[in-house]
Parts: sequence; structure tokens; C-alpha cells
Amino acid sequence: MADPDRTVDFGFEKVAVADKAARVRSVFASVAGHYDVMNDLMSFGAHRLWKHFTLSLTGLRPGQGALDVAGGTGDLAAGLLEQVGKGGRVVLSDVNPAMLDIGRDRLLDAGHVGNVECIVADAERLPFEDNAFDCVTIGFGLRNVTDKAAALKSMYRVLKPGGQLLVLEFSTPVAPGLKPLYDAYSFKVLPLLGRLVARDADAYRYLAESIRMHPDQETLLDMLRQAGFAQVRYHNLSGGIVAVHRGYKI
Repeated sequence: MADPDRTVDFGFEKVAVADKAARVRSVFASVAGHYDVMNDLMSFGAHRLWKHFTLSLTGLRPGQGALDVAGGTGDLAAGLLEQVGKGGRVVLSDVNPAMLDIGRDRLLDAGHVGNVECIVADAERLPFEDNAFDCVTIGFGLRNVTDKAAALKSMYRVLKPGGQLLVLEFSTPVAPGLKPLYDAYSFKVLPLLGRLVARDADAYRYLAESIRMHPDQETLLDMLRQAGFAQVRYHNLSGGIVAVHRGYKI
């Protein structure tokens, strides 16, 4: 049971541990219908390149199994399905039913039938057997998890020995001179786009704040080690605005 006196970050706010998951679900339920359009607008389409790079690292082969955690509208899951083929298996999971419904419909519309499952699941308590998947991905979802360490351990548990975790997430800019420009864009432009397109400026203000509260590259690398992962490393993308962390279950 959550400690009622313990608080966690919700953007720049402090909220009770027991309240964060519901607050996050509310944010994404509000923007689910505009989520993909907003991704293209706010990243100038770069999110597609970031996801493509992440998929290039999976090492998956036809017939294998993969899990996309907090997979939302299914971009990574669609790529994983192409990699494992008809003989493989992909599970798309998300804690938010509204996001998962969109992802399921997109995958079905793309002709993915029979080897994909869509399951409402909490990243901290994944409802799968131990050693079930050859690869686990989580794209832009870890920063929204209440207990990130628990989620990493849960993902470690469901990986097969030799399997790989890939974490695609916003991170800390490292390119010289990028941070002030990125901050101005995040706190002024993103909420405006959110208000005009998704009719929810607060959701995209939360996005900007949650990115700032997320662990930086080296901190997250150490968290992967503490969860049990080996051969951990990361790749900075777009000057560190985004990073892909990876590790193996030995």
C-alpha cells in the first residue's frame, strides 16, 4: 500500500504517490485523439526518426517475441511486428485504455492480425510470466511512471536471458547552446500548440515539466544497472534532447 504521506513529482508539482497514476491517465486521456498529430508538430517529425533508430537496435528475428510498454498509439509496436513477422508475437501495453484503443485500431487497420495483443497494464507490475520476451521497448513512457525503479525491474523480469531493453525517452541536452533554446521552445511554444491543436495547454505544460524532472543520461544508466541490466549504454539523439538507453538480461 502506498504511503499516504509520500509524494512524487508530477511535472513541477508534488502529488501523493497514490494520485500520480490517475493524474497521468487523465492527461493522456485528454490528448489521445490528437497525440500523433501533436507528436509530428512538436518534434517537426523527428519522433519518427528517433523511433526508427530505436527499432534498428532491437536485434529481433522472425518468430521472436517483443513487448512494447506504455506503447500508446502503437508506433514502436508496428515496427516490432514487421521485425518478428507472422510467426512472432508482439504485445502492446499501456496503462491508459484511451491510448491503447487508438493503438489497437491502428495496428488492425495496418493488417496486423493474429500475432499482436493489446493489454492494459501498469509498467510497474507487468502481468506477464518471467522470461517471456526477447525484447522490451518503452518509448516516451518511463518519465510518466510513478516508480521508475519498479518498472525497470518489472521489465527485467519479463525479459528472457539474453533479451534487451530499449528505453527511448526525452533527456538532457548536451549540445553547446541548445538548452536555452530548448527551454524557450518547451515552455512557450509547446503549451501554445497544445491549446490550439489538442485544446489542452496544461497537458503539454506537464510534458515540458516532466521532461525536466526525468533523470539525466548517466542517472538513468545507473538505474538500469541497479535493476540488474548488463552491458548498459545510451545513444544521444538530437543533441541529447532524446536518448536511447539499452541493457541486457544476462
